[in-house]
Amino acid sequence: MPDYPSQPEKHLAILGWPDKYPKNKSSLPEKNLSMNKLLLFALILFSHQVLAQKLTKTESKLLSVIDKNYAESLALLQETVDINSGTLNMEGVREVGRVFEREFAKIGFQTEWITLPDSLKRAGHFVATKKGTKGKKLFFIGHLDTVFEKDMPFYPFTMINDSTATGQGVNDMKGGNVMIFATLKALHELGLLEDRTVTVYFTGDEENAGDPSWVSRQDFVERAKASDIALGYETAQGFSIATIARRGASGWTLKTTGNQVHSAGVFRETVGYGAIYEAARILNQFREELAGEQYLTFNPGQIIGGSDIRYDENTGTGEALGKTNIVAREAFVTGDLRFLGEEQKENARKKMSTIVSQNLNGTTAEIKFEDGIPSMPPTSGNRALVDILNKVSLDMGYGAVKAGDPGSRGAGDISYLAEFVDCIDGLGASGTGAHSPAETINMKQYPDLMKRSTLFIYRLLNY
Repeated sequence: MPDYPSQPEKHLAILGWPDKYPKNKSSLPEKNLSMNKLLLFALILFSHQVLAQKLTKTESKLLSVIDKNYAESLALLQETVDINSGTLNMEGVREVGRVFEREFAKIGFQTEWITLPDSLKRAGHFVATKKGTKGKKLFFIGHLDTVFEKDMPFYPFTMINDSTATGQGVNDMKGGNVMIFATLKALHELGLLEDRTVTVYFTGDEENAGDPSWVSRQDFVERAKASDIALGYETAQGFSIATIARRGASGWTLKTTGNQVHSAGVFRETVGYGAIYEAARILNQFREELAGEQYLTFNPGQIIGGSDIRYDENTGTGEALGKTNIVAREAFVTGDLRFLGEEQKENARKKMSTIVSQNLNGTTAEIKFEDGIPSMPPTSGNRALVDILNKVSLDMGYGAVKAGDPGSRGAGDISYLAEFVDCIDGLGASGTGAHSPAETINMKQYPDLMKRSTLFIYRLLNY
């Protein structure tokens, strides 16, 4: 237990109170004021002692190091947020990687850049490692890219007020990346990473993985297999929720055709309904027959149709030509399918394929499915990690932690590792509006989440 100052003024200063009390100007009797101060001090001292009794001296020192380094952590957050690193902005992604290469080198990590084949049109991944012989081998997961591409309006890091900041990728997930670094820096400064094995892996294409994924994630998976625990720092859902299960994500494309004739004949037996009506029929039937199943969602993200269409899958852009008096000859839809477990995914695909086959008159339709990120089912090993985090959180006075609803999160890189190692996610920064111009980070919770992360990792290293 740390030593406490005998003078109340000094103790209160530790908690952020001024060293000198302001001169009393209250009309209350001096005796009552003195008693109130004494009671308040006793309450603060008792609370502080209870907390200190649950934390070791080393853990208390770690919290002090996080406080000492916090201004530098915020500067690093702003520096990385102010670099556009949309997935397709490969130079921007690499620039963010170089920032972390600089920082991790300062704390004794070996760094490298994992290049991907040119055909994938992705920047690659950043890796930082320390190797040792003691304790659990930890694998930290972040990502350098965001959904905000270079041709979109740019939103830099901006403090809205003392509790909220905004900026592109500020919580998804540059805030989490900085938390990983701050956690490891604090442990390094106290010599707690000596002879430990730690891998930090920041992918450069999490928001839009290079295809095929078995190529873009090959190195990622192989390195993780040598670890014991994978730790994802995607956006936190406050203090009380941790993620031990995530839905998987796959893609699908739908193509429909119709007879291109004058629109005066639409619906007739010899003409039919056209490609756009057929696409609309299929999408609506998807909704009617599959919507509402627990953990299953499917979303048509883009649709184009007309007499002639073109779609570029690399840029996600399309063009359509047509007229209001022409029955559409072509339609094209792209979408995603999110699920928990392979069985749910396959059952949904079968139902969707059956719906697609029931064509309107004068039309054809074809659907193709593409595997993406697998799901991360809950396991006993994952639950054990939540138990450890819960104990840390309670010891720090932050309240209990429980496993979150898998349906509340999308897919993530950690899911590629779920069959090989124990996993926990949602350890990063908290905030709102991810993937939108209104994306924010909760600056009140950020330092406390950073502290909890540090003690959690310290205990895992000695688990």
